[in-house]
Amino acid sequence: MTSFASVTLEVSDPTAVDAFYEAFGLGPYVNVRASDAPTTGFRGFALSLVVSQPGNVDALVGAALDAGATILRPATKGFWGYGGVVRAPDGTICKIATSKKKDTGPAARHIDQVVLLLGVADVKASKRFYVDRGLAVGKSFGGKYVEFDTPSSAVTLALYPRRALAKDTGVSQEGTGSHRILIGGDAGPFTDPDGFVWEAASV
Repeated sequence: MTSFASVTLEVSDPTAVDAFYEAFGLGPYVNVRASDAPTTGFRGFALSLVVSQPGNVDALVGAALDAGATILRPATKGFWGYGGVVRAPDGTICKIATSKKKDTGPAARHIDQVVLLLGVADVKASKRFYVDRGLAVGKSFGGKYVEFDTPSSAVTLALYPRRALAKDTGVSQEGTGSHRILIGGDAGPFTDPDGFVWEAASV
């Protein structure tokens, strides 16, 4: 089975951005690398942080803002649970959410799962592309969402319609230039149908 090993964000100031992700709690999940590749607008992906209760959402949103992030969507209750969206100083969008509506313990900056959401033009076509390269599907909801089974990775890989992902995170879907992200795995190197670049990585 193909392994998904790492997420590397391409940023203009690696030292400052690395400090942000350490303060935010995402240090173990993402790498940063220097890049000045031109990019504008929505980069087509988001990091989804799944937590166990609303208090943890608020704690992590607070940590992100203290470290230099900006709010895209304030944390609010919805029919699906509770969550908010922030934009990191390097432009990466981070969604923080829980399916629970009430706290069951003290608030903590604890992340249960990190999901890399790739916004794609055609979920079914991208799913076929990745399956052909050896990734195993963990969850699949037609053309709306696909999550791959990546047990060896600290981050889960998922596909989401680009337009829906932009709407969900509170931004316009328009964007040009580099995605400013590199995905590491033993299936690389290749570029997927939506321009996301994979590189060879030791797992």
